Amino acid sequence: MTFGRITRRSAMAGAMAAGAFGLAGTRRAFAAPNWKAFDGTDLEVMLTKGPRGETLQKYENEFTELTGIRVGSEQIPEQQQRQKAVIELTSGAPSFDVIHLSYHVQKRQFEKANWLANFSQFMKDSNLTEATLTEDDFSSAGLLYAKNDAGEMHSLPFSVDYWMVYYNKEMFERKGVAYPTTFEELVTAAEKLTDPAEGEYGFVARGLRNANVPVWTSFLLGYGGTMVEDGQLRTDTPEAVEAARLYQRLLTKSAPPGVAGFNWSECQSAFLQGKIGMWMDGVGFAPPLEDPTKSRIVGKVGYGVMPKGPVAHVSGTFGDGLGVAEASSNKEAGYLYCQWAVSKLMGTRLLQSGSGVPFRNSILNDPEVRQGVKLPAEWVECVAQSSAISQLGLPVIIPVTEFRDVFGTALTTLLSEGDPKALLTQATQQFQPVLDKSEA
Repeated sequence: MTFGRITRRSAMAGAMAAGAFGLAGTRRAFAAPNWKAFDGTDLEVMLTKGPRGETLQKYENEFTELTGIRVGSEQIPEQQQRQKAVIELTSGAPSFDVIHLSYHVQKRQFEKANWLANFSQFMKDSNLTEATLTEDDFSSAGLLYAKNDAGEMHSLPFSVDYWMVYYNKEMFERKGVAYPTTFEELVTAAEKLTDPAEGEYGFVARGLRNANVPVWTSFLLGYGGTMVEDGQLRTDTPEAVEAARLYQRLLTKSAPPGVAGFNWSECQSAFLQGKIGMWMDGVGFAPPLEDPTKSRIVGKVGYGVMPKGPVAHVSGTFGDGLGVAEASSNKEAGYLYCQWAVSKLMGTRLLQSGSGVPFRNSILNDPEVRQGVKLPAEWVECVAQSSAISQLGLPVIIPVTEFRDVFGTALTTLLSEGDPKALLTQATQQFQPVLDKSEA
């Protein structure tokens, strides 16, 4: 199921209302840069296979019509795309100009190797940048992802995944439980909603090794903690331990049997059956919940912003962006493509087609854009509110997969036995040398 089919006419209308990008018919709506400055350029784009890549490919002829730049694009499955990117960028002569990158996996690797062109000066150039494309239109997490330590923009934030809570309104009403606004209330609600004799459980989240780490880090951020600071792990601090205790309590006292083997798909399947009170995960898993061919809880789903932690109110955030290879001879043309890809027009299409959630606040907060989204208004509002409290959900390090493996093992072990402090101390000691080596 998608959010609804968006027509070219409705997309253009929404984009014009937002003062957004467009083709010939919309250029009068804003002060545009010189789109034809690189007419005749051939641009190669390497995309990650999926709905976002498909959306860009679907409309790339419009980009050519607008700019005269011919696009050759390729969608590659995520893992293969990442491997190909490293091989080609390391060679110094990549076959692509523009690359679609996964921030939460590739940010630090790309920055350390200086693989991407600096967009900071491009964004200040009115001949290259449309007037509404400003840094303050991106969510705080988007800017953290796109900027390096020197504050330079080396990519443009494209699509984001904020963490939130899906909840079963019917279960809440039947048990007389209010939606939790704090971690303490989250635990109380989860345990009140749990009734194993009826096969009902108050909470579900990822328990599977590696996949489970964002659950813990989302709690850690709420305790005011961080994962890495000045090259040193902060994963066995009191904040980290309390976050692990919360994870352990929720998944051992309020989650269904077998949760230690659950990734997002198993969590979603359980929630769809109507026997789970709350499911904590990313905003992008909503469409099947409102699909009567897949869900028993259509019209009964609530979309809640992450509850507040004892120290901070945070939505753990993950996302992807678009950048231009530093080795490319078509940097400006590539930048125009990236700018078009994150434009209000394309962001509207992304949101309304169900392909993704744009990082740009002006899209999420536009009433006309929201009208075209077929999911409940509560979902869109949850996305917008999550944007305002977004923080990075994984550390910005090169060996992020290994980080998730090591700490994911500790978290999964917590669901059967073990002390959070001891397990996190062991994992921290195991992973610190890996982190040190990656920065050597």
